[in-house]
Order: sequence, then C-alpha cells, then structure tokens
Amino acid sequence: MDMKQLFQKHPVLAIIRNVPLEDTVDYAKAIVNGGIRLFEVALNSADSYKQISCLRRTFGDEIVLGAGTAITVERAEKAIEAGAEFLLTPSTQSEILHYCRENQISILPGALTPSDVAMCLNYGFDTMKLFPAGDMPMGYINSLKGPFNNTEYVAIGGVNYSNIGEFFKKGFLGVGLGSNLMPKEALKAKDWETCSEYIRQLIDIVEKECR
Repeated sequence: MDMKQLFQKHPVLAIIRNVPLEDTVDYAKAIVNGGIRLFEVALNSADSYKQISCLRRTFGDEIVLGAGTAITVERAEKAIEAGAEFLLTPSTQSEILHYCRENQISILPGALTPSDVAMCLNYGFDTMKLFPAGDMPMGYINSLKGPFNNTEYVAIGGVNYSNIGEFFKKGFLGVGLGSNLMPKEALKAKDWETCSEYIRQLIDIVEKECR
C-alpha cells in the first residue's frame, strides 16, 4: 500500500481513540456516512485490537483501516494480526521502521525534525505524519520540503474545523482528526446523524481546497 496514493485518494483520516467498544460500529458508521473511508484505531486505547477486528468484520473492504500509536513491535504485530492494513507512529523509531521494511508493511511514520525526515527516508518511507502539526507554524512544511523536496506530509495533531483548509493550502497531502472529528455535544448524545453532517461539512472544505 503506497501511502502517498492512499492519501491522494482519501485525504482525511478518522482517528478512533478512547471510543467505547459498544459504540465502535455506530461511531464508524457515522464517519462512513459523512464521507470518510480511511480509519486509524489508536492502540493505546482500551479494546483497540477488538475494535480493529470488529471494524474489519463489519465494513470489510468498504474502509481502509490502520493502527496508530504503534510504538512497539509487539503492538505492531498484534495490530496486523487483528486486521490492520497499515501502521502509524507518533515518532520516528528505527525498530518500527526496520520491522515494517523487512516485513513489507505499510507505515505512516511520525516525523517532526529534519533528522526524523532523514531517518524515514533512509528506510525508504517518503510520506510521513507531521506530528504535532498544530503546534508548528503553518509554513513549517515548506522548511522541510526545501531540502527534502520529494517528501509528503499528513498533518495530525491540532487539526480542526476552523483550520483544516489551511493545511491543504500550505501543501499537506492529508490530515487526521480525532477529538475534533465530531461536535462534542452531538457525540455525547450519540446523535450520529448530526455527527455525520458535521463530517460532510469538513469534507466539503477539503474538496474545495483540493480542486
């Protein structure tokens, strides 16, 4: 799975973190109904491996399913066994990069500094997760792309309804949203249709910037 092609097709990643297991399917259906097909389940959440298996059974090929916070090889292996199709990390770790390269597992590795970018490139990964993107100046991506002109970045951390369009204007390939993916009151009330409509509005903003 080529990460650049994946995010060109699916520029918005829905991150599932700390969602109760019993709400997993309804939560995911609201996302799918809103127009997102690309998912990440955070492995530092309770029942994350069960959620991956549940989503794979329920949605099959309708979604593309990744596992995030894959900061140990043990986590990575369990996630792949559960049905994850690719991995994401918050940081640049040689053992995870080596594991993915040797086992031909797709990964969106976390990177922030030029040294992080160089390490990812040394392992053959040129599409990365800039994290935490929201804590960096919007123009930071251009500073990285100057010396590393063949790299692409997905913004994760701090992306929300108000700024999502700006990330695409600045040249990000994609974005990921977790806690900002749905309005909190609607989520608390399990008003899934309102959640879906909110996501549709997010996707409309993205489509306007990607045209």
